[in-house]
Amino acid sequence: MLADSMGRAFLVVLDRLGPAERVAFVLHDMFAVPFDEIAPVVDRSLAAAKQLASRARSKVRGAPAVSGAELARQRLVVEAFLAAVRAGDIDAVLAVLAPDAVRRADRAALREGRPVEVRGARFVAEEIAVFGRNVRVAEVVLIDGAVGIAVAPYGRLRLALTVETARERITGYELIADPNRLQQLDLAVLDEAITLGG
Repeated sequence: MLADSMGRAFLVVLDRLGPAERVAFVLHDMFAVPFDEIAPVVDRSLAAAKQLASRARSKVRGAPAVSGAELARQRLVVEAFLAAVRAGDIDAVLAVLAPDAVRRADRAALREGRPVEVRGARFVAEEIAVFGRNVRVAEVVLIDGAVGIAVAPYGRLRLALTVETARERITGYELIADPNRLQQLDLAVLDEAITLGG
């Protein structure tokens, strides 16, 4: 299945490309089709087909808002959090949360009666069960230039977690499920395993 081989994060980002960008990118970067063969498929000139693939490549890679070292640090913290949630290990979740961690959520991300904001690591950890149901379809991604988590069943974005970190801990995160807000997020792949052409 494509979702398993490519990763849900990649499919989510790919789904956000325009149709011509997606075709040019996939044909060239994934299947090494030459641009002179791609141009007629996307009904563009050779130069325009190259431009489409280049623009798509930039969107897929994203633009980190922090240095490489900081991005790597964020990624380790967020991956540790996601692993702890997947394992259902509350102690491991608490170990990665700052004592005064805050969980925020838009109304679309919450069940009826759940608070929009929860403060304190213990209370946030208890709230993890709400997110935990979706953890098997969650992946670490770049969201607005920082490391976050996308929940994407069948490669379709349903929930995003924007994460704040400091000193190797998560200080807060926000659950975003409102479709309009999800559409406005800048998502990119955060996975060295996907090799993209130049």
